[in-house]
Amino acid sequence: MLSLWPLIEADLHSEYGIDVESGILRRRSWRWLQARIYGLLSADTRLQRHFAPPPEQPRPRRR
Repeated sequence: MLSLWPLIEADLHSEYGIDVESGILRRRSWRWLQARIYGLLSADTRLQRHFAPPPEQPRPRRR
């Protein structure tokens, strides 16, 4: 999952206001980060849509 870090980083910022460049990850535990990543998977986020993309909408028929 860490190969998807760009999605995780963007979602952490948009969902929780966490700027990973601020150094916050050095002051927090792995458990703290893990809980937030799991939270991203249960919300409508980039990460969640990566694993469960929305269904394709049918294309309108041309006449």
